Amino acid sequence: MTQPHREHHESPFKGKTGLTRLFNALRYSLDGLRAAFKHEDAFRQECILAAVLIPLALFMPVSGAGKALLIGSVLFLMIVELINSAIEATVDRVSLEHHLLAKRAKDIGSAAVLLALVNLACVWGLVLLG
Repeated sequence: MTQPHREHHESPFKGKTGLTRLFNALRYSLDGLRAAFKHEDAFRQECILAAVLIPLALFMPVSGAGKALLIGSVLFLMIVELINSAIEATVDRVSLEHHLLAKRAKDIGSAAVLLALVNLACVWGLVLLG
């Protein structure tokens, strides 16, 4: 007994495979980084923070695992900020009117960034102070 054919409704942009898909994904990712840097003050500030902290982590007298934790906490903050910015842009695209669910989504995204900042401070404090 065969299953009836189900039609999949996927994005028309999902058709690429192989190296073409990888190059497209890289281009879209770089476009996203450029857009975040251009339009998001917080992301620009975190890029400055990363430009200071990542080289500093590399020269710290800590183990390789310690350096990885220090750098990872900075990159984690930037990742969370990118996701938060995407949530905010999506909510604003749907509607600019005030709505409880829109506020909740933005507040939760902001809380995620706060926790990533707390994580960064804790990791740096624990690695450097023992």
